[in-house]
Amino acid sequence: MCELLGMNCNVPTDICFSFRGFRARGGGTGVHRDGWGIAFFEGKGVRLFLDPQPSIESPVAQLVHQYPIRSLNVIAHIRKATQGPTGLENTHPFMRELWGRYWIFAHNGNLVDYAPPLDGSYLPVGQTDSERAFCHLLQTLRTTFPDGPPDRMALRAALEAFAEKTRGFGPFNFLLSNGDCLFVHRATELSYIVRQAPFAMAHLKDEDVSIDFNEVTTPNDQVALVATLPLTDNEVWTPLPVNRVVLFVDGERVAD
Repeated sequence: MCELLGMNCNVPTDICFSFRGFRARGGGTGVHRDGWGIAFFEGKGVRLFLDPQPSIESPVAQLVHQYPIRSLNVIAHIRKATQGPTGLENTHPFMRELWGRYWIFAHNGNLVDYAPPLDGSYLPVGQTDSERAFCHLLQTLRTTFPDGPPDRMALRAALEAFAEKTRGFGPFNFLLSNGDCLFVHRATELSYIVRQAPFAMAHLKDEDVSIDFNEVTTPNDQVALVATLPLTDNEVWTPLPVNRVVLFVDGERVAD
């Protein structure tokens, strides 16, 4: 299946180091050769890069790796296709508007025979179960909260209720953000780490590359990273709870 990468911070931060290791799994150290994508929030705007090529071979991925875009919330995905052919329309993350904000969604899993009733407010462009789930999710939120966006904890509860119904069709690991915070649901594999002072050296698992975060951060920086599998081999990554939606705000995990 696919792999996910998410970042949530208290100050705009680049993801170049982590993306380097993640990118290697898209056809290099991993089998995920069916496309990749990454979304950076900047205020209410989003920079979205998608490519159906393997990330290890993609000139667009090389551009992103070398371009230190700073963001508070980032979602990335490398694809191993289960439903829908390889193509740009089936490449994650997906983006839609709700309540005057862009929402970004990426999914890892395989929802079998998943055909939710869609009322036309959100329709998939491609053929993936993932995009169908995203459309159904936003439709459900729009119906559940007709007067506008709820607070974060009410939204987290609604997402958890949606995930409970959806995971009956198969694994439903996902990342979701509107640029304000990051929601994460683990069905099979997802771990996280929070980097904060005192910072230390980190070494990638997929490339022999290290970074000393003391040299590129301030003492007040706080960065939460979420990944399907840990990206470094000298840091402690914590598995997220199974079948729960976890909220990250300003670089830290919020109590459930």
